[in-house]
This record gives sequence, C-alpha cells and structure tokens, in this order.
Amino acid sequence: MRSYRKELWFNVPGRRAFINITPQVEEALTESGVSEGLVLINAMHITASVFINDDESGLHQDYERWLEGLAPHEPVDAYMHNRTGEDNGDAHLKRQVMGREVVVAITGGALDFGPWEQIFYGEFDGGRRKRVLVKIIGE
Repeated sequence: MRSYRKELWFNVPGRRAFINITPQVEEALTESGVSEGLVLINAMHITASVFINDDESGLHQDYERWLEGLAPHEPVDAYMHNRTGEDNGDAHLKRQVMGREVVVAITGGALDFGPWEQIFYGEFDGGRRKRVLVKIIGE
C-alpha cells in the first residue's frame, strides 16, 4: 500500500471565502500514483472547513447567508471566546457546522464522485496563511 501527503496553502484576504480545491486534490492524486484507495482532505485550522457540494454561486451565497444567520460575526462581544482577545468566535461555530474534513474514494485513478460533487475549502476567519492536508492511501 502507498501513502502520499501534500499540504495546500491558502491566504484568503477577506474574512470568508469558499474555494473549489478539486483541481489541487486531483493533482495530488496524480502525483501519488494511487489508483485504488481513499483520499482524506482535512482543514488544519479550527476556523476553516473542507466540505463537498455543488460549485454553484447561488448555493455559495446561500451558505454565506445561512451561516451568518446561525453565527453572526457581530456583535463580536456576543461570544465568550472573544473575551480572550479574539474576534473569531463565529468562525469556530461556522467550521463546526461545515465540517473538518472529507474522505473520497479513489477508483481507477480518479476521485469517485457523485454528480456535481466538488471539494471546497471554506474560510471563516481569513487574513492569514492556512493549510489543508491531503492524505492519500491505496494501491
């Protein structure tokens, strides 16, 4: 069995963004040489997420509105976490809802997706460099 590890780095200038990282994951899969196995894609920061869904701008706007309704950024003092000097209590909650990681099957050297599925990096507290782990195992 083979194992391959790669880090993807992002520096989102704004507070939030949804970035389609499917091409970078597919590139890592090609580099790995694995044709049958699994790939784990994991946000390595507690204010970011990795998730699978459709790459459709209206859906991304819906996510933004829905998440802001669940955990609004302001007022910043509404979060106990922010009393430590942070201003990202909302980002921790948004990450919890959107998830930490995804696992995708690899079949015939390709990501084994359903219709319209794509992998996204969700950033909820941007403005600094963050990473995503891609870990591939298989044969």
